Amino acid sequence: MKTIAALQAVVTAAPFDGEPSNAELDAIETEMPLILADVDLLDAQIMTIDRTPTELDERRIRRARRRVLAARRDLANTAAAAGEVA
Repeated sequence: MKTIAALQAVVTAAPFDGEPSNAELDAIETEMPLILADVDLLDAQIMTIDRTPTELDERRIRRARRRVLAARRDLANTAAAAGEVA
């Protein structure tokens, strides 16, 4: 019976060093506004999990959703502009 570890070298083309590549770090940096907006939305939603949302909570969630949508729009526009240039 063969172990998975013995087959891993055959499946994996390049050894994984545990660190993200420069391209991956650049992608994370580009998506950071969207990531932070998603975190803000989750925070606003988590605060209202165990209670009825107040008017202030609803506004906070609505604003956070708008920030997420705006960040997604900006990211999509940036990607589209980069695609046109390339």
